[in-house]
Amino acid sequence: MALKRIRKELEDLKRDPPAQCSAGPIGDDLYSWHATITGPPDSPYQGGVFFLSIRFPTDYPFKPPRVMFNTQIYHPNIHTNGSICLDILKGQWSPALTVSKVLLSICSLLCDPNPDDPLMAESARIYKTNRIKYNELAREWTRRYAM
Repeated sequence: MALKRIRKELEDLKRDPPAQCSAGPIGDDLYSWHATITGPPDSPYQGGVFFLSIRFPTDYPFKPPRVMFNTQIYHPNIHTNGSICLDILKGQWSPALTVSKVLLSICSLLCDPNPDDPLMAESARIYKTNRIKYNELAREWTRRYAM
């Protein structure tokens, strides 16, 4: 069941890729994918190219894929180890969701962080108290690691 669903999503991604995103399998292993997200316009991540890894569980789509950033990014909801705090990757997962929707949700998270549920407390504090400094730091990390 998982492989059938993963193959269908891959075909859908090839036919209609989400804006600013791409994804596909690593070699012949359909359970391991790499993905790319370009920094959204009008965000401190604009111009950056961020690489992610996606690992599908054998009981996909009933369990969410594991998505990790491979590119360092300054963000309250993305840990320096690459893990992402996003509700649909945890308790709010639904089999109706797809990799395309997950990638679009991550793009949305880049534009609209959730500092009230952070993985990185310091960047969340700066986001809440000094948005100009936050944007400067996010732009600097984007230049350093994603360009």
